[in-house]
Amino acid sequence: MAEQNDKTIDVNKLLQNKLKAISVADIENGVAKTVSELVGEDYKCTIGDVKYTMFSGADFHIKIELSYNPEK
Repeated sequence: MAEQNDKTIDVNKLLQNKLKAISVADIENGVAKTVSELVGEDYKCTIGDVKYTMFSGADFHIKIELSYNPEK
């Protein structure tokens, strides 16, 4: 007889969107830092129109631009 691989879904965990606990500014800074490290240039990130989904997700518009720093 084949072994069944039953997985239970924790509905309460699924419905608690932990992304709401992270500020948009923290996400922007994290994305900008990661892109800057990958590319080797200084980038900034802007996130707009955040819509949190019911199942622990988020939809948003993200804009990544090269930062202009006249001192560098």
